[in-house]
Amino acid sequence: MAAKAASKSAKSAKPAKAMTVTLKHIGNALAEQHELPKKQTNEVLVHMIDMITNHLKKGARIRIGGLGVLQVRKRPARMGRNPATGEAIKIKASKKVAFRAAKELKEAV
Repeated sequence: MAAKAASKSAKSAKPAKAMTVTLKHIGNALAEQHELPKKQTNEVLVHMIDMITNHLKKGARIRIGGLGVLQVRKRPARMGRNPATGEAIKIKASKKVAFRAAKELKEAV
């Protein structure tokens, strides 16, 4: 009986909420570690994101050592179904950004 009660309470317990780290948090931490102005480090990170975005728009593949690879993948047009009505609909072709984690990152996590 005690095992059933324990498993019931374990199922109803909510998982711990993961903390969200923003680009600003990372910039501020870098500023403190390297004794640089926070504003300057945050600007560098924003420019880095802009550069990554521009390279991805051009179709380049971006490899960041220890982190992973970012690349744009094309998704072809396909047929799908409207879940509410069951009606067949055409889904347009699109592009998506794919991320493949590096071996070092996978092992660290």
